[in-house]
Amino acid sequence: MKKVPMRKCIGCNVSKPKRELYRIVRDKEGNMHFDPTGRKNGRGAYTCPNLDCVDMMRKARKLEKEFKVHIDNEVYDRLVEEIKEYIEKHGGGAIGQ
Repeated sequence: MKKVPMRKCIGCNVSKPKRELYRIVRDKEGNMHFDPTGRKNGRGAYTCPNLDCVDMMRKARKLEKEFKVHIDNEVYDRLVEEIKEYIEKHGGGAIGQ
């Protein structure tokens, strides 16, 4: 049997299989990106594919805590919009498929 990699959502703090979560990446230059493929280089954080977890992540400024760096509101705005667009387009299912 193959082991399923688990990750924790930074919004709701629930562990789920990695393929069921959305990845947000901070690259070497310090830029933040939504990573729908789950394969970009950089430090990653994960959130559930629902807007409640995305909103919790934003309100509690969980990305700042996860990456240990100040993140402007504009970056949160952009990331949240990218995730919302992806959810609307793909129905909130697993990513990278």
